Amino acid sequence: MEIVLHDPADVAGFAGLVRPLLASDPLSHTVTLTVLDGLVRQGEPAEVLLSLHEGHELVGAALRTPGRPLQASAVPVDHAAAVDAALATADPALPGVTGPTGPAEAFAAAHTSRTGAERHVDRALRLFTLGVLAPPTDVPGAARRAGPADAELLADWRVAFGVEEGMPWVEPRTPAEVVTAGIDSGAGEVLWEVDGTAVCQAAARPVVAGMSRIGPVYTPPEHRRHGYAAAATAAAARWALDEGAHTVLLFTDRNNATTNAIYPRIGFVPVHDAVELSFSENRH
Repeated sequence: MEIVLHDPADVAGFAGLVRPLLASDPLSHTVTLTVLDGLVRQGEPAEVLLSLHEGHELVGAALRTPGRPLQASAVPVDHAAAVDAALATADPALPGVTGPTGPAEAFAAAHTSRTGAERHVDRALRLFTLGVLAPPTDVPGAARRAGPADAELLADWRVAFGVEEGMPWVEPRTPAEVVTAGIDSGAGEVLWEVDGTAVCQAAARPVVAGMSRIGPVYTPPEHRRHGYAAAATAAAARWALDEGAHTVLLFTDRNNATTNAIYPRIGFVPVHDAVELSFSENRH
């Protein structure tokens, strides 16, 4: 088995190499695919790009962007320790790891064993995929696509969402720049409006490997408990299907009983659990 560390600036070359592997299982690799697609679209470098090979066969991949954990969905569990060892020099300040529970936990175990670091669960997630879309019919208001004039509002809501989820903003770009880039790239930024007032938003990523992932979905506190999140999510899912997605996905917080009940009612079914873990120095 050979591990190759790629030039972090050559995202396009790396994408050409690993996309077939990732696209062979888009449910497992949904986040890795969309992160990679975003880097290519924006022409931005990564922090780490890594591939695993057995002979002439590509068998695994991992990447990390600045300030974010390692995307380990495509790291084979039995090679987690080797990948961690390869990153010891290439990425000594590795902040964490994320992915489906199996590969993420395997990598975390290897990293904590090698370094003595402590592992912390930042987010416990559940991935859902859309079966048959069933939009709610009793929610007042209507959906519309967001445009450039909505960027500041959506940026404020992105920040508020991050605060509630315990995810401080770490992007090098401002929230407004991220939202504007999403709108310009053709993402399905959907606003739900009631009497001309925006009360909720749901974003669907551009279709990659036949897949679109919805998120974030955010309703300001004063507008909650009216069904707006379900309605906006259904509208974003409808946009993704109309754009050609054959798979529509979203993540929920495993510990949030409300969201885990809302999405099955509009047609989503659970696929697998995922986790985002961070590392800190063990001071004991």
